[in-house]
Amino acid sequence: MDQIRPNYYLISPDPHLISLFDGILKDKGEVLVFKEGRRALDRVLQTPPGLIVLDLRIEDISAFEFVRLVKGENVYLQIPVVLCLEEEIPPILLGEGLFEVEIDDFILRPINRKEAQVRVELTLLKSTKFLDANPLTKLPGNTTIIQKIQSLIDAGRDFALGYVDLDYFKSFNDKYGFSRGDEILMMTARIIVNIVKEICGSEGFVGHIGGDDFVFIVPPDKAERVCREIVKNFDEIVPYFYDPQDKKQGFIISVNRQGKVEKFPLMAISIGVVFNRGGSLKHYGEASQIAVNLKKQAKKSSKSSYILDRRTYG
Repeated sequence: MDQIRPNYYLISPDPHLISLFDGILKDKGEVLVFKEGRRALDRVLQTPPGLIVLDLRIEDISAFEFVRLVKGENVYLQIPVVLCLEEEIPPILLGEGLFEVEIDDFILRPINRKEAQVRVELTLLKSTKFLDANPLTKLPGNTTIIQKIQSLIDAGRDFALGYVDLDYFKSFNDKYGFSRGDEILMMTARIIVNIVKEICGSEGFVGHIGGDDFVFIVPPDKAERVCREIVKNFDEIVPYFYDPQDKKQGFIISVNRQGKVEKFPLMAISIGVVFNRGGSLKHYGEASQIAVNLKKQAKKSSKSSYILDRRTYG
């Protein structure tokens, strides 16, 4: 199975630092170099990397502000950041400031290559071992999703939970391969994240359960608009992932789960949304099960669709 190599972002105007970390990271994945922080920030929001090495010397934006902007978004909180500092630790990082900035590690100049390599490898190990992030999309995974839902329920917060699934994804994978399938998952993640961020800002949350299953949590009054925009954007973009002939005819020929050749429509997206209003839900399992059942109803349509739960509980 083909695997997409991870991306690592190196943000620095210092040629020596760029050369040093490029040498450390190039065997692990693709290294993207940015000399300006804002250009890198735009790219982070489009394609989250597996690691950011950030130089305090960037000039167009404060390195600390850069970290706050990235870590301030719950969908990017899990991206590890290693900060390269001058010979002394700046006052902002002394005491509790280190935790306020939310960097994962730091390295002081002059940088020793062996020390830098060890710190980078330990940071990557911790992010893989302890952080609940999907390895492909870098979105929060099951543990974080469950904790998020339950914490909102326990706090008596009103919210809408959307469960997102792709229809005919397996047939696409079978015909085009896992690498093309991963591209679809990345595209879907970007659509959901961008729409939730645009409509809900910091009030929104997006998680990746695994495979082609995603969730989002948004304020109840914004749920339908989020669903509508996700469906619209997905349907506009997904045909371009098919070969011209398949796109033109509107279906592909692949093997079904019983091993028989079958025609499959172009991929669609299905969303089920459950609402917690006035403490109507008591447990994350209840919320998840209702959303999953609604999503299954939405999947009965051959086209992209969403279903909003209109029932009341309690």
